[in-house]
Amino acid sequence: MTIIEKILANHSNKKQVVPGEIVDINIDVRLARDFGGANVVKNLIDNNLSIDNPAKTFFTFDCNPTGSDQKYATNQQLCRNYARDNGIKVFDINAGIGTHLAIDKGLALPGMTLVSTDSHANILGAIGAFGQGMGDRDIAAAWANGKTWFKVPESVKITLLGNRPQHITAKDIVLNLLHEFGANKLLGYSVEIYGNEIDKLSLDERITISSMATEMGAIIIFIPPDKEFANKLEKHTGKKINPVFADENAKYTNTYELHLHNFEHLISLPGHPEELISVIGAKGTKIDSAFIGSCTNGRIEDLRAAAKILIGRKVAPEVVLKIVPSTDEVWNQCLAEGIIKTFKEAGALVSNAGCAGCASGQVGQNGPGEVTISTGNRNFRGKQGKGDVYLASPDIVAASAIAGYITTPEDIPEQFQPTPKVRSSVHNISQINRRKENKNTILEGRVWLINEDNIDTDMIYHNQYLAITDIGEMGKFTFGNLQGWEDFSTKAKAGDIVITGKNFGAGSSRQQAVDCFKALGVQALIAKSFGSIYERNAINAGFPVLTYENFDALELKESCWIRIDLKQGLVVNLANNKETKINGFSDVQMSIYKKGDLLYL
Repeated sequence: MTIIEKILANHSNKKQVVPGEIVDINIDVRLARDFGGANVVKNLIDNNLSIDNPAKTFFTFDCNPTGSDQKYATNQQLCRNYARDNGIKVFDINAGIGTHLAIDKGLALPGMTLVSTDSHANILGAIGAFGQGMGDRDIAAAWANGKTWFKVPESVKITLLGNRPQHITAKDIVLNLLHEFGANKLLGYSVEIYGNEIDKLSLDERITISSMATEMGAIIIFIPPDKEFANKLEKHTGKKINPVFADENAKYTNTYELHLHNFEHLISLPGHPEELISVIGAKGTKIDSAFIGSCTNGRIEDLRAAAKILIGRKVAPEVVLKIVPSTDEVWNQCLAEGIIKTFKEAGALVSNAGCAGCASGQVGQNGPGEVTISTGNRNFRGKQGKGDVYLASPDIVAASAIAGYITTPEDIPEQFQPTPKVRSSVHNISQINRRKENKNTILEGRVWLINEDNIDTDMIYHNQYLAITDIGEMGKFTFGNLQGWEDFSTKAKAGDIVITGKNFGAGSSRQQAVDCFKALGVQALIAKSFGSIYERNAINAGFPVLTYENFDALELKESCWIRIDLKQGLVVNLANNKETKINGFSDVQMSIYKKGDLLYL
């Protein structure tokens, strides 16, 4: 078996599991964040559910650790009160990013399972544990039952050959992987990465690489802990670990070999993490702000790298540099090593620990027309604000903050030059088309055709509305951040069906990106493929989502009517009676669909 297969087998009391099999797995660590936590609590209370094991259950307030937004503050206090009543530990607004805390504090160890309302919970692959981001229904079920269902994914093996060039950082490695595989080539796969240089990676570097599995559509990126790393991890956590390794004869759907000497400094263009060019190609682009932090690059090694470049220098007068450590422990380490002093003397703004820019409400957001270079993992339109966001490694971001434009550490000017630089053109997210839906095992409805891939959850339901817990209020925000479709909610009718392309629902774990369609009365979503978390959220909400390979035979036109047989996986164009097969419901999906919701008895 592969790593994922062994972990899932171990946690489902089975000797062996195979790809495609649906199993109930025991969850060792169960997290809910501040924005998702309130909905988790609401689901538990509304369905009269209790907590399976409070000792394995935690709140982590990392999205808005300043408590600066009234709705976030309200939700945080709701979670605190629930935690007090139920004996649940809260890692409050001074603690840092939940998944990092789970690793650093030894809550999760190699071979264990963790779920969180954080779509980057698969960061646990950095230590050889299984982490998964899930929506609030999933998390509520895991809190109540101690387990949840999971479909065993197929596995892919990637081997990185040769030696890592000296200038290539862990962020460069993962950006090169993203460049190679794009946003959906690894969609739905569990990935294992091997190589001599991989074994040499530090914990911080492993976290950087595993944290961007979500941006590649992967379930998780496992970096197996070799003996030396395992010893360091035991010292770091103070706990004995028992790593899980793939068998020598493990079966992989695909294997890839990539040569590290071909890797280079890359930068993601605004709007899409997977649209990458050489940093050289972006050199000279004027910036207004820079951000160093996030679950991808907020570790001590990242901040040391930035401090090494910033020491004795000043941030360009026209630039704001925002720095957010990933955890309070990292913040205090920066203080002890004089790194905070270096940041402040350079003119940077340093915040308390947390997720920062990619969670609205904390340090890191930008405004319309603002150009930002960031160490984050995600730069979807609207995710980190209303401006343009480039993604790069900490050394590139620090060098660019000093120069006032995108550059490399080797090419920082002696003095700030206020001469005009080429400003980024706004990279608009792709435009789209439409459709509609209804309900029953046989559905009929009007179609919206949206012929686009990689429509992410920020396009579907923007993060500024995440504090809303009333499903009835969510519909009006559907596609509100999808260029050209901002008025979708005013035109959609109950019973409509949406048909779209690959990787629909990429991005965060927000349940609202499913519930907004339910609020509008949309009957179903049909896509070539779905983001893994999004698909689970829809299934668990009893909302029909189906996948297809090719609809050419149907000769569909905008606003035509179709019939869907959910069980048989059959679609008929009612205008011409042409039909085609798609993937029908699994037994689990049909069971939840008939109940109406994962949480309904």
